[in-house]
Amino acid sequence: MDIKKLLVTLAKILIPPAIGICTLLAIGLSLDPDTRMKYWYLCMAYFFPPLGKESVIPIGIAGGDIFVPIVNANIHISPIDPNIMAFSIALIDSVVSLFVVWNYDLVKKIPILGRFIKKVEELGRKGSRKYAWVRPLKFIGIVLFVMVPLQGSGGLVGSILGRLIGMRAVTTWSAVTLGAFIGCFAIAYFAKVAFSNIVVALSILLIVVVVAVIFKVWKESR
Repeated sequence: MDIKKLLVTLAKILIPPAIGICTLLAIGLSLDPDTRMKYWYLCMAYFFPPLGKESVIPIGIAGGDIFVPIVNANIHISPIDPNIMAFSIALIDSVVSLFVVWNYDLVKKIPILGRFIKKVEELGRKGSRKYAWVRPLKFIGIVLFVMVPLQGSGGLVGSILGRLIGMRAVTTWSAVTLGAFIGCFAIAYFAKVAFSNIVVALSILLIVVVVAVIFKVWKESR
């Protein structure tokens, strides 16, 4: 391997985590000392199922107690600005996607993660209903898949599906990033409204449920 190719390979491996870590560190350092550690714990907790954007973002906005697997403890968190929480979680999905689309073959060799990727690939190739609806919609399908706050619908799986349906790396990353930001800011807005006006929150929730039911019926009819 020549020097230029080696440097490009190293850049593709190092740049995504560097962007994510440096940005989250900078945001955390802009918060007060008591809140910043709790903010970082929440960002790390996002990597541990069953916690997802639909739970981490509202917890950050509302404050309160959260169980953090990485430290095996409960911590009390002060409320964090909705825009900060939404941006931070969306950024994580975006940099994870960038790392995956740049280093797909390498990621498949990582223990546990590699097996998960192969399982998603197998389901996708077999036409699993969970993923089959994404293929005909391509870019929009990936955006919608990542945007909807369901377990296993984040940047990692979105990037795998983009690869399966033949999308270019930059197109897949763009779709995942767009879906992540739309979904995270929608969750943050709803959480903020829910904590301040229960009637408006219930109305929005009802609309979301109706749209979700229509979407599910449409998927199953294809």
